[in-house]
Amino acid sequence: MKLKAILVDDEPHAIEVLDNYLHHFSEIEIIARCRDALQAFQVLQQNRIDLMFLDIKMPGLKGTDLLRSLKTPPKVIFTTAYHDYAVEGFDLNAVDYLVKPIPFDRFLKAMDKIFNAFDTQSSQMTFAEKPPAAEKEIFLYLKVDRKMVKVNVREILWVESLRDYIKVVMPDKVLISKQKISLLEELLPEDDFMRIHRSFIVSCDKIESFHPHKVEISGTEVPIGRNYRAECQRRFKTVY
Repeated sequence: MKLKAILVDDEPHAIEVLDNYLHHFSEIEIIARCRDALQAFQVLQQNRIDLMFLDIKMPGLKGTDLLRSLKTPPKVIFTTAYHDYAVEGFDLNAVDYLVKPIPFDRFLKAMDKIFNAFDTQSSQMTFAEKPPAAEKEIFLYLKVDRKMVKVNVREILWVESLRDYIKVVMPDKVLISKQKISLLEELLPEDDFMRIHRSFIVSCDKIESFHPHKVEISGTEVPIGRNYRAECQRRFKTVY
């Protein structure tokens, strides 16, 4: 059974970030996106809601006041630009308290707490089932220079690990984000991307040529690690 969620925030961009993050979780169904606490209150009266992502400082009624007004509130994750309300948030039994801009790895930790709270069969994060790429583009948000940058997955050529950072290479730009390559590997569509080296993930349909020790993408050679060669040969149906 899916968990029914609502997003409550007066900032459209904040709603968009949460929306895109939650697309990675097939266990979550977004019931409503609310621009203020009063709208959220009406949704909560008319629907069974399991999870609420709740901003605090909004016009009219604050998020904390909304939560206090509910006799049987859903599980709550506060999302706010302010550290000052953390104690108050946890006093209201919030599952977690996220400070904007919210890094995706921090969001994953909050979702892990949610799944544990609902005692689901697995607390592993799963990529939501996606329609064919021709029907809908797939986006990720990466934290770059203290802001969340929207990235169209189909534009990625390859990803390179730089210790605690990753370099995401696209035809017209390169992004550097503090992120583990293993996390991005889990989020990228496995039918379209492949780990070919401890430090490299490549877009399969961008590969121009293949060699047992390297692939070429957009005129650049990307190495294939020894432990990945057999899988690469199987994937590309090549025998050497």
